[in-house]
Amino acid sequence: MSAKAISEQTGKELLYKFICTTSAIQNRFKYARVTPDTDWARLLQDHPWLLSQNLVVKPDQLIKRRGKLGLVGVNLTLEGIKSWLKPRLGQEATGIVRAIRDYQGPLKEHEVTIFVRRGGPNYQEGLRVMGEVGKTTGIPIHVFGTETHMTAIVGMALGHRPIPNQPPTAAHTANFLLNASGSTSTPAPSRTASFSESRADEVAPAKKAKPAMPQGKSATLFSRHTKAIVWGMQTRAVQGMLDFDYVCSRDEPSVAAMVYPFTGDHKQKFYWGHKEILIPVFKNMADAMKKHPEVDVLINFASLRSAYDSTIETMNYSQIRTIAIIAEGIPEALTRKLIKKADQKGVTIIGPATVGGIKPGCFKIGNTGGMLDNILASKLYRPGSVAYVSRSGGMSNELNNIISRTTDGVYEGVAIGGDRYPGSTFMDHVLRYQDTPGVKMIVVLGEIGGTEEYKICRGIKEGRITKPVVCWCIGTCATMFSSEVQFGHAGACANQASETAVAKNQALKEAGVFVPPSFDELGEIIQSVYEDLVAKGVIVPAQEVPPPTVPMDYSWARELGLIRKPASFMTSICDERGQELIYAGMPITEVFKEEMGIGGVLGLLWFQRRLPKYACQFIEMCLMVTADHGPAVSGAHNTIICARAGKDLVSSLTSGLLTIGDRFGGALDAAAKMFSKAFDSGIIPMEFVNKMKKEGKLIMGIGHRVKSINNPDMRVQILKDYVKQHFPATPLLDYALEVEKITTSKKPNLILNVDGFIGVAFVDMLRNCGSFTREEADEYIDIGALNGIFVLGRSMGFIGHYLDQKRLKQGLYRHPWDDISYVLPEHMSM
Repeated sequence: MSAKAISEQTGKELLYKFICTTSAIQNRFKYARVTPDTDWARLLQDHPWLLSQNLVVKPDQLIKRRGKLGLVGVNLTLEGIKSWLKPRLGQEATGIVRAIRDYQGPLKEHEVTIFVRRGGPNYQEGLRVMGEVGKTTGIPIHVFGTETHMTAIVGMALGHRPIPNQPPTAAHTANFLLNASGSTSTPAPSRTASFSESRADEVAPAKKAKPAMPQGKSATLFSRHTKAIVWGMQTRAVQGMLDFDYVCSRDEPSVAAMVYPFTGDHKQKFYWGHKEILIPVFKNMADAMKKHPEVDVLINFASLRSAYDSTIETMNYSQIRTIAIIAEGIPEALTRKLIKKADQKGVTIIGPATVGGIKPGCFKIGNTGGMLDNILASKLYRPGSVAYVSRSGGMSNELNNIISRTTDGVYEGVAIGGDRYPGSTFMDHVLRYQDTPGVKMIVVLGEIGGTEEYKICRGIKEGRITKPVVCWCIGTCATMFSSEVQFGHAGACANQASETAVAKNQALKEAGVFVPPSFDELGEIIQSVYEDLVAKGVIVPAQEVPPPTVPMDYSWARELGLIRKPASFMTSICDERGQELIYAGMPITEVFKEEMGIGGVLGLLWFQRRLPKYACQFIEMCLMVTADHGPAVSGAHNTIICARAGKDLVSSLTSGLLTIGDRFGGALDAAAKMFSKAFDSGIIPMEFVNKMKKEGKLIMGIGHRVKSINNPDMRVQILKDYVKQHFPATPLLDYALEVEKITTSKKPNLILNVDGFIGVAFVDMLRNCGSFTREEADEYIDIGALNGIFVLGRSMGFIGHYLDQKRLKQGLYRHPWDDISYVLPEHMSM
């Protein structure tokens, strides 16, 4: 079952109806719903009290702080309500854009300037919208994308940094994918775009680091041939990995299989470039490992409740060398057990509470690096010379951006996670990078809490780390607070002076690490160290290689407004996508509150109209009188035979419905058309009867096998009495009754039967109820809508016969031979 929020009005109705049924307040609750399309004249007819009482107006939805946001109007007249609604009703602006528009007066009064720095999917569109708001409101709004350091706008706002003139940004992120420029090179800043190539004669530094990782752990976690198993039905993350593999020009996908215990073994469809491929999904880990012995990485998307057990199980397979645990909130005691077993097995753990890691050109874990546009913008499709390690997954994305703009790019990056006990530490990965020839410099993004950064200091002093290291510890603002501050991560809290970010930054600087004055200058110092290595020849610039063109997902392209596609289906009767089900524009809660009944719902779904009460009642009467006519008629007979043959309800019902046609029950449409044509052409009833006789045609809706003028059909009589009493006009019915007088004078059973009566009465209802034009009424007759009444009504009876036969446990039906006339062929009987 799904849970959905309900509106305030619905909530009050439910409370008053089921809780306060005897309270006087129930009778004082009055409301009227308005939309941009409300007909105010009709609204006043339905709710005349609007003219005589003071009113309250507010959004009928669960919005917090409606009063503070100016979304409540109190003690207003009807004209006041209209004035209040005019600037608010139908406005689609949301969030900060709406807030700026609503409060532009106070913002201008206090001379507020707004600075926006944004990244992420389709960030250019967000910046464009913010820029347009600034122009239309006259409020100074400066917008910056990923080309600007994320904290630079703080200095700009404080006047410590000049505000640059920004060039026009791209219309949307898809420009990275469409390669519209025609250039074969990746966009680059003022420096020469380059990346380091591993050379055959390249050797490790003279002062090689001492082994620091447990025996058996590999210094290389990922390669272009790495294969992984993904635990969990994370189809979006897997597709992101496959798209990354494709732009890296890998020969095969990096995901070999998925494990998901809650479904049976099956194949899941994904895209590999333009082509669709199938990836197996296994119910248990053992089968996946057995079928894919080449896998050496597990990406564990299990929840905090099952991540421990699934990780322990995986470490029993010797082929697994690296495990990424995405979940956060795993108990610290269990995490420490995982770390201990991983050390014993020689397995490297990344996480818990991490986004993962990435090795450009080779492999990425899950959602690391963001969407494909960010992968391409940060040049993560090919290796650079800089390796980084951070705690934060979100900040690792920012490091990708900074490094790609200030150097030749990322060689490898890992986010170890924000828990107090990460599966692998800063030092583990720094030492791996030290032993990796392709890594020329190392970036570490630490934070307040813990002492891991001091191990880097010792490693440098002892000569175990010789490559340039740039480091910054986030959280220096904690010293401004008088009490202990717990930042976002579980481990981001200084329990002693040495764990503060300020103390660690100072220690790192004294050990020879390149430490910027603030996070704001991190990119500048990274660029400075990189350019120094290029000048010394340690990093050799190389030609940029453009990535292959990657198809854009249809859903994303549609969201960006790049494409349009004709819908396979069109519907105007029902919409289930919103907060509640809507029938022809009417919410389902309104249908029940108005007590519209089956007839009202049928009017909405069949005719897209809210029919008058008498019309809804007439429809329900038609359904009742056509519900059944005994077991002997062909439709019921077929249903019974199928039921006794052991067929299911749907098959038995279908068998009965297939008998409906011109000869049985399907005369509603034919009668309506035939009588309408005669009446509209102006011929009198006698001419119509003679004309049909001359043409040798039966008058549809006339005649009954059992009933006659002397034995009238009470169903017709009941309907006739109601129609004559409630319908505003019945010209076609009167015409049909005149025809009946003529036909019954010839033969008593040539009466206007129930099919004919419903047909002509329905035409009168459609033409004269005020809800349809003449053309609309005739169209519904022409497209065969009226036979639906008989089909819907008789389905109730057929289902009743099916259930009756099952309840009576009737066996297979065989027609008795003595009820069959066995005759010889005519030529033999002669």
